[in-house]
Amino acid sequence: MKFPILLPLLALALPAASGFAEPINFENFGVGAGQSGGASLFQPGTGEPVTGQPAQATGTPAGPVMLNRVVAIVNEDIIVSSELQQSISQVTRQLQAKQTELPPRAVLEKQVLERLIMEHLQLQLAERNGIRIDDTMLNNKLRELARENNMTLGEFRDILERDGFSYNEFRDDLRREMTIKQLRQQMVGSRLKVSDQEIDNLLASLRSLDEDNVQYHLAHILIAVPEAAGPDEIEAAQRRAEGVLANLKNGADFSQTAISVSDGTTALDGGDIGWRSIGQMPTLFVEPLEGMRPGDISELLRSPGGFHIIKLVEQRGGERTIVRQTQVRHILLKADALHTDEENRIRIEQLEQRIRGGDDFASLARSNSQDTLSAARGGDLGWVSPGELVPPFEEAMDALSPGEVSDPVKTRFGWHLIQVMDRRDYDSTEEFKRSKARQMIRARKADEETFLWLRRLRDESYVEYRLES
Repeated sequence: MKFPILLPLLALALPAASGFAEPINFENFGVGAGQSGGASLFQPGTGEPVTGQPAQATGTPAGPVMLNRVVAIVNEDIIVSSELQQSISQVTRQLQAKQTELPPRAVLEKQVLERLIMEHLQLQLAERNGIRIDDTMLNNKLRELARENNMTLGEFRDILERDGFSYNEFRDDLRREMTIKQLRQQMVGSRLKVSDQEIDNLLASLRSLDEDNVQYHLAHILIAVPEAAGPDEIEAAQRRAEGVLANLKNGADFSQTAISVSDGTTALDGGDIGWRSIGQMPTLFVEPLEGMRPGDISELLRSPGGFHIIKLVEQRGGERTIVRQTQVRHILLKADALHTDEENRIRIEQLEQRIRGGDDFASLARSNSQDTLSAARGGDLGWVSPGELVPPFEEAMDALSPGEVSDPVKTRFGWHLIQVMDRRDYDSTEEFKRSKARQMIRARKADEETFLWLRRLRDESYVEYRLES
C-alpha cells in the first residue's frame, strides 16, 4: 500500500541550491509531523507553566518538572520539544524501514528541527495570505489517495488505523501539505514562464546528446554557503565540503553522510533526489554526469548556494518512447437553460438506442453534440494519448474495442457517448516532445525559484534556537 510522505518531510530544511522539489513519494508514510500554529506552555486560564509531579519514593518531594519546553522561536510561533520528538520518532521509523543507519542523535535533532522551522514559516505565510484548505478539498484529496490505492475511503481509513496510524493526524498532515503546496503555487508557480525559444534550445541540446529518453538516479549533498557570505565563510564551507568528499572517496557511505552533514532538502532521505532527465536537472550537474558511471561520485561543484557533491546511483533509458493512441469520437450533452442534467441523461440514452439500432454515429454527433468543435467532424476527437482526457472519459474509452460504443458516461462536462474508431502504437510526435520539454523546463525553474524563495523567507524571518546541545 502506498502512503504519502507529506511536505513537512520533504521541504522543511533550507533547500539545496538546485531547489530539489521532489514529487510526493507515496511510500513509507509516517503520520504525526510537527504541529503548526504554535503551542502553549500554560495551563488554560492560569498563565502558569504546565508542570508535573514525578512519582515520589522517599525523602523530600521533588520540585516541579517541566513537561514541555521551547526548542525554537519562529517569528510569533514556537516549536516545543514534544513536537520535535514526535517528528524525530517519525523520521527514525522511516530511516529504519529503509534499513538506513541512523546518524548521531544531535545531528538528527538539528536536521529535523530545521525542517520544522521551514514548515512553520510557510504555514505562517499561508495564513497571512488567506490560504485555507477546507474540509471539502481535504476530503476530495483523501478520496483520490484511496482510489490510487484501489480502496474506498472507509477501507483506506481502516488500513491506516490497523497499521497504527491515527486517521485524524493523517488528515492534519495532509491539510498542511496541501496548504504549503498551494502557497508555493501562489508565490512561485504562478510566475513561471517558458518560452518557445527555451523549448527549442532544450530539444536541440537533447538531440545533440541523444539524451531525451535517458534518466539518471542521483543522490546529492549540499554544503550551504549563506547568502552574501564573506570570503572566510566561503573558505570554511569549502574546507568542510572537501573533507566530506575525501571521506566519500575513501569509502564512506553516501546516504549516511548525507543524513549527517547535508544542508539539502533531501538530507534525511540519504540525499536521494530520484530519477531525473538531463532537462530536469540543474545545468551545474550536466557536464560532470557525461563522464560518470553508476556508483561514481563527482568532484565538488560550486553554485551560489554552496558546494555540491552528486552520486550517480543508476542510469536507464535511451530507448524510443512508444505511445498507445486511440482514435475516438463522442457525443456530448451539457446541462443548460433548456435541459437539466437528468433530461440530458434520458436524451443520451435515447441516442445510444438509435446508434445501437443502426443510426450513424457521425450524423447524430453533428446534429446533437454540444461539443461544437468536434461535432462539425462527426464527433471525431482525433488521435489521443494517455492522460489527455478526463479520467471518467478515458476509463470508459480504454474499456472499448475498436468499433464499440460505450454506455452513457458522466463527466464534469456532461453526458457522453463514446466510440473507439481505431488504436495504434505511435512513436512520440514533435508536439509530444515539445510538451514534455515544456514540463521539464518548468519543473527545473520551479526547483530553482523555490529554493531562492525559501532562502529569502528564512533570511527575512526571526528564528531563535533553544535546543540544548
